[in-house]
Amino acid sequence: MADRSGDGAAGRGLGPAFGLALAGLILVAGASLFIGVGEMGLSALLAALTAPEGTDRQALLLLLASRVPRTLAILFAGMSMGVCAALMQMLVRNRFVEPTTAGTAEAAGLGLLTVTLLAPGLPVIGKMLAAAAFALAATFLFLKLIDRIAWRGALMVPLVGLMLGGVIEALATFIAYRADLLQSLAAWTTGDFSGVLRGRYELLWLTVALAGLAYGVADRFTVAGLGEGFARNLGLDHAKVVALGLAIVSLATAACIATAGTVPFLGLIVANVVGLIMGENLRRSLPWIALSGAGFLLVCDIAGRLVRYPYEIPVGTVAGVVGSAVFLNLLLGRRYRLG
Repeated sequence: MADRSGDGAAGRGLGPAFGLALAGLILVAGASLFIGVGEMGLSALLAALTAPEGTDRQALLLLLASRVPRTLAILFAGMSMGVCAALMQMLVRNRFVEPTTAGTAEAAGLGLLTVTLLAPGLPVIGKMLAAAAFALAATFLFLKLIDRIAWRGALMVPLVGLMLGGVIEALATFIAYRADLLQSLAAWTTGDFSGVLRGRYELLWLTVALAGLAYGVADRFTVAGLGEGFARNLGLDHAKVVALGLAIVSLATAACIATAGTVPFLGLIVANVVGLIMGENLRRSLPWIALSGAGFLLVCDIAGRLVRYPYEIPVGTVAGVVGSAVFLNLLLGRRYRLG
């Protein structure tokens, strides 16, 4: 009976409530297009749309070259960060693991720094693949480290990840200091979409495909999250599923960091909040996690643009403040207390 009700809940996962949430996200995204220092009122935009070629169409240029790319980049990044966190939490079987608490994000930044030093003329896709390789290596190292820990408590696993990330970040900072690339490193470690323009965000379309792939095999990730022994009993190749999940996480994380930098805690809090409401069935919860991640990051970006208008606070700072507060609340919540 419990299983049948769970299946019914899963079937309702993309029902009217999801449609309303999606409509709300579209409305907020539309509103964000008109927020910024550049003048782009609705009347000016309509005038630019109807103006003949060769006349002043500044509002239309601002919309297509800056506002739309920025909004799409925020939506794609928030979506992919939420999905990555959900996959990592399921595969590692720990609610406090995500790319920024497992050394994955820091390793991607180190990869970008390395390829900038060794092959500065490499295309953006090549730099992203190099960053993904570093991220994947660091994630596997993280898994090996936690496998050697005798006591894998709820807090010990992310603590190891934060320590690993700190070591990697220190190494990257040292290299960047010696190579006079501290400014570039700061751009990769601080989430900021203010510099996203047309031609500089298209890499994030890859994260949409990766999120779709994750949803397509969500049932396998759910089974793998029940443990290696259980997965093998059901005929599932646990090692291949874990490798696929980590590859998705590494590629998506590298694409986001290469485009706009790191946004801490976003995936962690989104995946946890949605998981507490909808359970651990990824087939049911993954669309909500993607939608919530996109919405959360978009709201943080709008807040960063409005708090000190006309100046702008990086979205990584806003999300870090909100995310750390929610993270502490989750740590202190009764469902996650140890002992």
